[in-house]
Amino acid sequence: MAELLLRDARLWGSPEPTDLYIRDGLVAPLTDAGPGTPVERLDGKLLLPGFVDAHAHVDKTMWGGPWLPHTSGPGLMGKIRGGVERRAEAGIPSADYIHSLLTNMIVSGTTHVRSHVDIDPYQGLAAVEAVREAVARLDGRITLDMVAFPQTGLLISPGTEELMDRALAEGVELVGGIDPAGLENDPVRHLDIVFGLAEKHGSGVDIHLHDRGDMGIWQYDLIIEQTRARGLGGKVTISHGYCLGEAAPAVQDRVIAALAETGIGLATVAPSISLPLKKLREAGVPVGAGNDGVRDLWSPYGTGDMLERTLFLAQRAGFVQDEDIEIALEAATYGGATLTGRRAGFAVGDAGDFVAVDTRNPAEAVCVRPVRSLVVKGGRVVAREGALV
Repeated sequence: MAELLLRDARLWGSPEPTDLYIRDGLVAPLTDAGPGTPVERLDGKLLLPGFVDAHAHVDKTMWGGPWLPHTSGPGLMGKIRGGVERRAEAGIPSADYIHSLLTNMIVSGTTHVRSHVDIDPYQGLAAVEAVREAVARLDGRITLDMVAFPQTGLLISPGTEELMDRALAEGVELVGGIDPAGLENDPVRHLDIVFGLAEKHGSGVDIHLHDRGDMGIWQYDLIIEQTRARGLGGKVTISHGYCLGEAAPAVQDRVIAALAETGIGLATVAPSISLPLKKLREAGVPVGAGNDGVRDLWSPYGTGDMLERTLFLAQRAGFVQDEDIEIALEAATYGGATLTGRRAGFAVGDAGDFVAVDTRNPAEAVCVRPVRSLVVKGGRVVAREGALV
């Protein structure tokens, strides 16, 4: 029986230090802790649920590798073409680079990741294999779900549908989509394929939606219709979804009500166009946060640190009050856990995934972003003072 007692921890939301007992990977009743239970003393440090990166592209990363200048052309298609054309030069997908990035995520407090993984006729399932190898080498220190992602298009890239079908049959957890209208020019067919694959394999759905304005809102409506018609409530995520942040208040209210009714969640990477986080929270729509791509052929930026991403999210939403900054932190913890079908928190039965920081409150943790004092995954200490254990 694996067990751990975190002693003298200040739990997020609790005023006084207390002890927390973890057994077999889950929070267990404190009264069950025996005299021989291993103990980690936190001396009053703040304890947060482990961070969940709800939107990553770890297969694209060059973390730990050479610096390659960014040369992709403008716009979405420019980045897609640049990524495909320079993969061989960059040596990606690379299990070594993925392992390096995931290691940095772990020591920064991330305990679970949802990663979109490129599947296309140019490289087949090579990215899936590289991600699996990297995760296996980390021996349970982090968990990861993959999204079979048609980065180069599903309809405009023949053969991709068959490869995605194969990936899902071989255990990839979710089926992805990308700009059914703006990239594919056939949103109904694109969504029929994506949701059809989800039904066939019992998978979740996570769709990139970059399209703006009325066209973007129309695609929100189409995704909502598909979710409702196929009974996939609670299993669908819209990633990015910028247009909702730009929409008129009445449109926002209508779409948010439909998202709440169908159980669709949103994932954001803290872009310049912020989602209406307060409205979404009030309506009960789960919102997760993620790092997106980290040092790859799309962008030279990023570190994989979810506290850094939370800071960006709070800043771009214009949050300055502590309670608002905590809304951004919720996206990096509770919201991401909800999107990925996990339990987070301090109640009996919640996942034994935690990160301890030496700050006085959660808002200070976001603003200061200290070295993570302790990272616990499933009741196992996996990092200490910024180093892997």
